[in-house]
Amino acid sequence: MAESAPSLDDLNQRSRAIFRQLVETYLSTGDPVGSRTLSRSIEINLSPATIRNVMQDLEELGLLGSPHVSAGRVPTQLGLRLFVDGVLEIGAISQDERRQIERSLSGHEDDLSAMLDEAGSMLSGLSHCASLVFAPKHEAPIRHIEFISLAPGRALAVLVTEDGAVENRIFDPPPGLTPSAMQSAANFLNAHLRGQTISEAQSVIARHIEAYRSELDTLAAGLVERGVALWSEGGAGAVERLIVRGRANLLEEGQGAEELDRMRQLFDDLESKRDLAQLLDLAEEAEGVRVFIGSENKLFSLSGSSLVISPYTDSRRRVIGAIGVIGPTRLNYGRIVPIVDYTARLVGSMLGGRASDRQDKDKRGD
Repeated sequence: MAESAPSLDDLNQRSRAIFRQLVETYLSTGDPVGSRTLSRSIEINLSPATIRNVMQDLEELGLLGSPHVSAGRVPTQLGLRLFVDGVLEIGAISQDERRQIERSLSGHEDDLSAMLDEAGSMLSGLSHCASLVFAPKHEAPIRHIEFISLAPGRALAVLVTEDGAVENRIFDPPPGLTPSAMQSAANFLNAHLRGQTISEAQSVIARHIEAYRSELDTLAAGLVERGVALWSEGGAGAVERLIVRGRANLLEEGQGAEELDRMRQLFDDLESKRDLAQLLDLAEEAEGVRVFIGSENKLFSLSGSSLVISPYTDSRRRVIGAIGVIGPTRLNYGRIVPIVDYTARLVGSMLGGRASDRQDKDKRGD
């Protein structure tokens, strides 16, 4: 049976103080921390020899490690996890940072893609790391569906969502489909799917199509089913694209060849979208920010990176994407966590406001 991971209860006051100071110093400098450095900075009056003994104990617990032949210590992944979960004090986002985030996103309320692009650029600038933004497929509630005949055997399906997004799909309609049957199918879908999302639409149609089949001729019923499938193919609500900003922040920090190769591998994996669905699922499980350190997520296990990520929601409080910062494990977690959290909340708030404005316009008949 594997031994349980150490907890703060395993550390006395002196050990906690040394552990905290060592990790904070490492996160600030990125360099191994020695006993003499700690003896000059720690609040408790201890000799370097005493500190070395405590550091040895922390190393035996698996919380510290010795890189190469250095006399200093660095926190292990286990140590960083203990620090983030039990020691880290999350600072409040500064007023300057708050205003910068708000300025960056303002003016993009009507363009989700531009909003998320700007959020990614802003986060990479504030964090001096790389940002990840998971941009969703259209999961806003359906406002209108229309089928338009283009030519014999060719038609256009138009989907308009309540957030103002429009998506068009060209498809091959069933042979013999008449304009009246096409209009009948569109009317049926608009009557039963308005206010639903594409991911909800298939189950809604499955429940209703049999009950109302007598109102639809065979070709129209087939188009109803095909119409929903047009937008469901490829996975409704799947991540449409991944926005990565600030790569240079991770590739130009004087890293060695081995570290640069790991970072390049990370970006190759991101571009091929390996395991991204799993990342989004993990983000959806959280009500707020989550922190993944090193190999805690297999996508980053080779690069030795950490990810701070938070989901954002639509106007119906459903998770539709995620925003995060990725960088070395010595991230300034206390500063980055509130920045990511505030950005995700602001994006969700702006999406909710946009939906409310749309509903107000509908009521006024604009």
